[in-house]
Formats: sequence, C-alpha cells, structure tokens
Amino acid sequence: MPNHAAGMVDPAIFEHLQEKIDEDVTFRDALRDIVQQLEKQTRTAQAILSRAHSTPSAQTSDVVRAAEAAIRDEITTVAGLSVQASKQPYYKWNDVWTRKMQDVCQTILFCGWLNGFAQVGQDGAGKLLTIEEVGGVLNVPVNLKDSDAFHLTIEEYLLALVSLIEELARLARNSVTLGDFRRPLQISQFIKDVHAGFSILNLKNDILRKRVDGIKYRVKEVEDVVYDLSLRDLLPKDEEHT
Repeated sequence: MPNHAAGMVDPAIFEHLQEKIDEDVTFRDALRDIVQQLEKQTRTAQAILSRAHSTPSAQTSDVVRAAEAAIRDEITTVAGLSVQASKQPYYKWNDVWTRKMQDVCQTILFCGWLNGFAQVGQDGAGKLLTIEEVGGVLNVPVNLKDSDAFHLTIEEYLLALVSLIEELARLARNSVTLGDFRRPLQISQFIKDVHAGFSILNLKNDILRKRVDGIKYRVKEVEDVVYDLSLRDLLPKDEEHT
C-alpha cells in the first residue's frame, strides 16, 4: 500500500526545499566572510590614500607606493571572491559585494590619479584609469555579457568615479592649505572633463543618475577654490590662463 493517501503532499518536497535554503545560507555566509575581509582591506587602502590630503603633490610617491601595496591585498581577496561568486548565478548574489567592489574600484582610481600603477595607462598624475584598466589591475573581466560569472560592472565603475570626484574636490581645498596652488587647477580641469564625459551617457540607473547630478556641485566647488586663488594672485604664473 502507498505510504500516503491520495491527495496528500509528500513532506519530502519541503525537506528538499529546506536543503536548498540551507545551501543558500551557507553560500551567502561564505561570501560575507570574504566581503568582510575585503571591506577591512579597503578601509586600510582608503586610510593610506587619505594621507594625500596632508601631503604636497610633489611628495606623494610614498603614499602611492603604500597604497599600491594595500591594493594588492584587495586584489588577492577579490580573486577569492571571484572563485566563490562564480559558483552560482552572478545576479542572484551580486548585492552582497557590489558596494564593496565600488569602494575597491575607487581606491584604484584614486591611486591611479595620484600616479599609481605607472605601468597602466598614461604616466603622470591626473590620469583616469579606464574600466578595462581597472579590471586589468584586479585581474577580473569587465561588463560581461556572454557568461554568468563574476565581473566588474559599468555601474560599479561609474559610481566609483563619482566617489573619486568627491574625493578630489576635498583634495583641492586641502591642497590650498598645504600651499600647493597648482593641484586645484589640475583637479578643476579633470573634474570638468569627467563631468563633460558623463553628460554623454544616457543613464538608466536611478541611484547612479542622482549621484552624477551632484558632480555639478563639485565642479562649482573647485571652480570657487581656483577663483579665490586668482583673486589672491596665488595661481601659478604659467597657468593663470587656465
């Protein structure tokens, strides 16, 4: 005779579902352990990079070298995250790490702007690393469309770039305090160029669009710094026309 009367639901169905739920919990916990390690390493890299705010531009090489070393720790952890994350569908879990990847990307962009990763892209301070160059530093693919694996998304890169702009606006003010009057000019031109670049994009992501809208305030903020330097006749003589 059958174990269950006709019409009764086999409890094994729910036992199987519970197994799947437990597997997901275990997987998420493993991801979170990696992400927490990455968050800690990113805070270290950000703390090192923050020293640029109290260091004249001509003396930032030590900051850059220390930041590159900290970022190498991030790269190692991202490799482990990539291995773990790629075991399951990307968009099922990417909410666990996407904010942390933005922060990692921002540390790379800021370090690159300060003339880090001299072997990547053009040499010299004030450079913008492309999404492909950031992916190359991290050893991960970017903007994957043909496979469901771990990668750096365009949105993560662009949000990191907005964060970089905010950091540079602060750096422009602090540079004046240090008596470094050339750097605000450099930052002003860079932010204007990035703002112009963003204006080309047709952004669908609401969060990204709102944050990009805020760049115009950073542009004006740095323009005010440069204008104040001009009024005080403190602009470098060879760049007063900028």
